[in-house]
Amino acid sequence: MTEWKARRFWTKATVAPCDGGWQVLLDGRPVLTPGKQPLRLPSHPLAEAVAAEWDAQGEVIAPLSMPLTRAANSAIEKVAPQFDAVADILASYGATDLLCYRATAPAELVQAQAQAWDPLIDWAQDRYGIELTVTQGVMPVTQPAPTLAALRARLDPLTPFQLTGLHDLVTLPGSLILGLAVYEGRLDAEQAHGLARVDEDYQASVWGADAEAASAAAGRLQAMRDAERLLQLLRD
Repeated sequence: MTEWKARRFWTKATVAPCDGGWQVLLDGRPVLTPGKQPLRLPSHPLAEAVAAEWDAQGEVIAPLSMPLTRAANSAIEKVAPQFDAVADILASYGATDLLCYRATAPAELVQAQAQAWDPLIDWAQDRYGIELTVTQGVMPVTQPAPTLAALRARLDPLTPFQLTGLHDLVTLPGSLILGLAVYEGRLDAEQAHGLARVDEDYQASVWGADAEAASAAAGRLQAMRDAERLLQLLRD
């Protein structure tokens, strides 16, 4: 049986103001989310970028080529109705942050982690007035309760769209600190991705690169770039 695929039915995508922001129109008809909610976008640059994704579609719609549209759908349908739960999930990465767990050997990896991650630990402590406990090995370490509370409180002022953008920047590298560093402009997505790969890059230097792992890493990097772009369009 041939799989059904959605096909292009419009000629031109445009944007227009609406209550609560901006909307994308396909030949004058507003785009809805998959759950049939209005696709209200909080900034004009984001609306223009989403419209460009729709205009770029060929005869058959390719959802994977529309990361901003998919993120907007998630912000409206998934994040907004359960904002606190999503924020709790992201905050939990601060309790087991990648940057706080260091190797015990070999010396080259220990040094590489320290050089890459110590500046971000220092930045986070200064930026948020917190203390982060760094340990060697994989045994869990308990972060101070005030630290976890301060990191969780940092997420409360965000909008559902901002929290959606932050999601991949935290979950893909496994680090709340790296995600916040991109959100705050301390790093860009490519730098954060590279810092999250210190261990993998060391192993590749010793044992050689793995094509499948490299492909997966490239996918994560692109997702982080898409998330960073969403946040930039929300600011413009």
